[in-house]
Amino acid sequence: MRGAVTVKAILYIGHGTRSKKGAEEAKSFIQRVIERINVPIQEVSFLELTHPFIEEGFRRCVERGATEVTVVPLFLLAAGHIKEDIPNTIFALRENYPHIPIKVKDPFGVQGILLDGVAELVRDTVSDLSSNDSILIVGRGSSDPTIHNAFKEISLGIRQRLGIEHVLVCFLAAAEPRLDEGLENISSGAARRVIVVPYLLFSGLLLNEVNQKVLKRQNSGQRIVHTGQLSKHRIIEDIVIQRAIE
Repeated sequence: MRGAVTVKAILYIGHGTRSKKGAEEAKSFIQRVIERINVPIQEVSFLELTHPFIEEGFRRCVERGATEVTVVPLFLLAAGHIKEDIPNTIFALRENYPHIPIKVKDPFGVQGILLDGVAELVRDTVSDLSSNDSILIVGRGSSDPTIHNAFKEISLGIRQRLGIEHVLVCFLAAAEPRLDEGLENISSGAARRVIVVPYLLFSGLLLNEVNQKVLKRQNSGQRIVHTGQLSKHRIIEDIVIQRAIE
């Protein structure tokens, strides 16, 4: 007697945003990933604010015939959403679909290939990069204390890759220093230009805040630029694909 055929599916989970532009950007990014992976069933979902939510995305996988689902969170670091919110939702799905095995992949974490991509974004943004330039890395922020350790690794990796000593970190929410303080700190010690690196995957309200603060300083005469969201670099797609199929 032959065994049942396994039909694999991938469910991508983004954070979600109130920004229509950010939501469309995330969906377009995931669609590009889907086109590069030979898996018959792939669905998009979001943790909050943007439809479809995780439960609906999972249901779509099952309705399309999935007998096994791999969950790929599109999150840079392991904080509250990865440690609590997504696991709680997955637990409920396992209760409701006990016959469907669910594999959950890790967030991106701090890895060399990602830091290589960030360094390339900086070089692409500033063609005449100098060791006298300064870099401000702007994280989303979290009350999880491990986030600070992660950003210490990130800032060290960027410092080493770009040969720039003056590298600081700030956050947009839930952790200190906040963006305004970070901009003051980096600017007060800047010998040349300030390069702001929003450590965010996609556009959205948080990136808009960075845009506005940087633009205000540009208009006041400061030499300051920012790289934009990380998903601009193809290496992010490569990381998601590796996570999905490894």
